[in-house]
Amino acid sequence: MLALAGCGGPSGPEPADLVLLHGKIVTVDDDMPEAQALAAKDGLILAVGSDAEIETYVGDDTRVIDLEGLLAVPGLIEGHGHYMSYGASLMELDLRYARDWDHIVSMVDEAVADAAPGEWIVGRGWHQDKWESRPEPNVEGLPTHDTLSAVSPDNPVFLSHTSGHGVFVNAKALEAAGLTRDSKDPSGGEMVRNADGNLIGMLREGSADPVRDALADYQAQRSPEDIDAASRRHVQLAADDAMRNGITSFQDMGSSFETLDLLKTMADEGNLPVRLYMSIEETAEDMKDKLADYRMVGYGNGYLTVRTIGEKVLDGALGTHGGWLLEPYADLPRSAGFEVTPVTEIEASAALAMEHDYQMAIQGIGDRAARVLFDIYEKEFEKNYAKSDFRWRIEHAQVIHPDDLPRFAALGVIAGIQGVFACSDGPWVVDRLGEERTQERGYIYRSMIESGAMVQNGTDPPVEEISPIASFDCSVTRRLPDGSIFNADEAMTREQALRSYTISNAFAAFEEDVKGSLTPGKYADITVLSKDLMTIPDDEIRGTEVVYTIIGGEVKYENP
Repeated sequence: MLALAGCGGPSGPEPADLVLLHGKIVTVDDDMPEAQALAAKDGLILAVGSDAEIETYVGDDTRVIDLEGLLAVPGLIEGHGHYMSYGASLMELDLRYARDWDHIVSMVDEAVADAAPGEWIVGRGWHQDKWESRPEPNVEGLPTHDTLSAVSPDNPVFLSHTSGHGVFVNAKALEAAGLTRDSKDPSGGEMVRNADGNLIGMLREGSADPVRDALADYQAQRSPEDIDAASRRHVQLAADDAMRNGITSFQDMGSSFETLDLLKTMADEGNLPVRLYMSIEETAEDMKDKLADYRMVGYGNGYLTVRTIGEKVLDGALGTHGGWLLEPYADLPRSAGFEVTPVTEIEASAALAMEHDYQMAIQGIGDRAARVLFDIYEKEFEKNYAKSDFRWRIEHAQVIHPDDLPRFAALGVIAGIQGVFACSDGPWVVDRLGEERTQERGYIYRSMIESGAMVQNGTDPPVEEISPIASFDCSVTRRLPDGSIFNADEAMTREQALRSYTISNAFAAFEEDVKGSLTPGKYADITVLSKDLMTIPDDEIRGTEVVYTIIGGEVKYENP
């Protein structure tokens, strides 16, 4: 049966701008779960149905794409990322695939050779648990900055942990930030020291703020024109990579008012390449008089929405022993993680969100952080019982105590997960939590869904590559790099995984009426894949490529 948005005149339907034929179209719409063809016009889906039905929409100016049996799904939505940081990271040293600490030092050495004295060297993506060998000497498995400082005596070096919740720096960067062995740890962070009390260069959580500020001061020395050009470059780089990976919409988890001003300007110019759902990451004090002015929904022909406060990080990351746990770390018993952002700040932001009709999307990686967020959210919901449909979110939700699992459905709180994390973290997370706690509470995505929770999915770029294929694969296989399976019972079905990247992500952004399924009247945002993710063997999933990325009925990326 043909599903359509409107009818043409007596001579037949109005010609479409774009027609897809001879494909397998999985709509994620229960009224018509599968079709062969689709027609789009003026940026919206006109109809879905059989080839014969949709061929009637072909006119002289219609672009017709023969899918030749390929799979088309709703435009994939990145459910959690950091858009501008993602774009910037594509211009920095990529440390994700470094074999060991010596490899990273050599990469910095090469970068220094091309840099002017005083120029900052910036990289991202290292993770000590992924190295082939431990550095020597080391402190809790972490290197000391001596070899790094030796190759960069005149250049501050800033190397972000893959999680973004820790930074490794050299002596020049410590000097620029004014950090010495006499510096005191902040309440929400730790400067790691050796047995003699000297800083080794590793700054956990909030202890990295002085170095971040020093880097920001350095970057602020550029002219306004250069800053604007660089920011626009980041916008385009992030979009290009997103579209190569089939992403049509991107949900950003924390930007400044300055960034939002730029994006609004670009939306006015018609220069936003992908649809953006942005959140504000500012202090409650700075937000209180601005939220009303910045709230916008579907601005710029549906390319820009701002209606969320996030991702204020209540806690840190498990990889840096920063996730806030109910019990101490198995491999660092002296610590149970950090309350990175004071609970009082989260509470103040929650009150503002309720006042100005904003969503909350706050990081709660550890089970203690998640419990605190549930408590904060529940208190605000009860105080504002006359309101409804809050759709507040807990981002990452990697460790959830069994007592708190039912609270997702009971409160209507959305679990914002990253399926790929189960595979990238799986090889070392048992070290952090221990076997029993990992089995009971770690990355329990299937249990979340079966409890009635709304579960959305993403990859958290630039923490991970923006590959929904990799995240889909891990969501349904839980296969680790060595071939073992991590908590197999928590694997999603393929239908669940697809929904988590489409209609569930749309719901989490209050956008299920305009995207997330291939339904007539919604945006013609479509991703076409080289293989049928719904039926191919598990070991073929990661070999699937994006063939077309279509936004608003326009082919924005075509695989060469």
